[in-house]
Amino acid sequence: MELPLGPCDDSRAWDDDSDPESETDPDAQAEAYVARVLSPPKSGLAFSRPSQLSTPAASPSASEPRAASKVSAVSEPGLLSLPPELLLEICSYLDARLVLHVLSRVCHALRDLVSDHVTWRLRTLRRKNFDWPAACIALEQHLSRWAEDGRWVEYFCLADGHVASVDSVLLLQGGSLCLSGSRDRNVNLWDLRQLGTESNQVLVKTLGTKRNSTHEGWVWSLAAQDHRVCSGSWDSTVKLWDMAADGQQFGEIKASSAVLCLSYLPDILVTGTYDKKVTIYDPRDRMETRDAPVGWGGPLRGSDIPPPRPITHEAGPALLKRQQLHSRPVLTLLADDRHIISGSEDHTLVVVDRRANSVLQRLQLDSYLLCMSYQEPQLWAGDNQGLLHVFANRNGCFQLIRSFDVGHSFPITGIQYSVGALYTTSTDKTIRVHVPTDPPRTICTRKHDNGLNRVCAEGNLVVAGSGDLSLEVWRLQA
Repeated sequence: MELPLGPCDDSRAWDDDSDPESETDPDAQAEAYVARVLSPPKSGLAFSRPSQLSTPAASPSASEPRAASKVSAVSEPGLLSLPPELLLEICSYLDARLVLHVLSRVCHALRDLVSDHVTWRLRTLRRKNFDWPAACIALEQHLSRWAEDGRWVEYFCLADGHVASVDSVLLLQGGSLCLSGSRDRNVNLWDLRQLGTESNQVLVKTLGTKRNSTHEGWVWSLAAQDHRVCSGSWDSTVKLWDMAADGQQFGEIKASSAVLCLSYLPDILVTGTYDKKVTIYDPRDRMETRDAPVGWGGPLRGSDIPPPRPITHEAGPALLKRQQLHSRPVLTLLADDRHIISGSEDHTLVVVDRRANSVLQRLQLDSYLLCMSYQEPQLWAGDNQGLLHVFANRNGCFQLIRSFDVGHSFPITGIQYSVGALYTTSTDKTIRVHVPTDPPRTICTRKHDNGLNRVCAEGNLVVAGSGDLSLEVWRLQA
């Protein structure tokens, strides 16, 4: 359900810093969050599963008599008197499931039109800006790699780098390198080209110059833009690292609260925080003073704003915009050149139009989203009930079109979607490999000794963080 936009969605409210969080111990806050948001249901209780948005109807029986004439032979005036070309044009504006499962049951003439494979070939060709050859290659490669329940996939458990749960993972350089963030406050860099060798050759280093840890709180989120990466923590900071300079730190942001999610683009760095806010920074403009007054259109300019002080190695990106978009913590977000999309514990999904500088949509959901993966025009998301939801971007507006039960019994903590592959992880101690069809088809399930947190796939590698203090790696056939 889409909610009407209210006063909090006004673009002028983007610099609102109301409802400040009281000082609290970050570890205690993080532990309470995990117990509330990620813990499985109590023994004997189960999530109430919402019904599927639509259930495919049975196709007409093959024993039913076929129409004696085709659509073009209908003589009565009306819709069926139109040439097939016009009927196909009309059908192209309707949802494919409606055409297949509803129109085909209206009459024999429409059934003949819908059952013709040429109809669907023409429909697929109408989809613009979609690389069908690439999609076919990706799908066939995915099916081949995970054939026979993943029999030919190599598995590695990297257990010597962290001393607490691993909650964030990120592949770099086509899967050659991997970053992992943990509740031990560290971000570790791994060289996955050394898989199968001694563990001290796979673990390259721990980022940071602090004596004991990378951060002073649990590391909860990671994001990258080219060779630059950032890590977000429950210590309310975002630290920036240059992987081209041996992982040297080149900036730091002091956020308003614990940083639960990040998105990093060439022109913006976006944070979602525990205090219900979404904040946007400009990574191209590093300033040592990051809390100057700002407005939705960007930093205010004028004689009343002091010039930035000289940049130091801990200088952070300039603060552009900040707004409390939700009534509960922001759990997941992503951004592209047109939108910023955030999901919250308040069961809402908020879409910000970057070009119009305003909130475009506020969708009320039956559950809260924990992870999202977007490849235009589809946004796939996993929720706290173990369900997958698919949103379609239709002319700039996102609509919830389908919800699926793919077999997870506890919250889905990680998701990665592409046109040919779909991966999900959960606190139910499984990673599931799917084909992103309607409904998704699970082709492999791997069980673990503890909950799995986040998932990332790139090249021929898939990685996931584990509550077992380890980094889980699957190497596929090249």
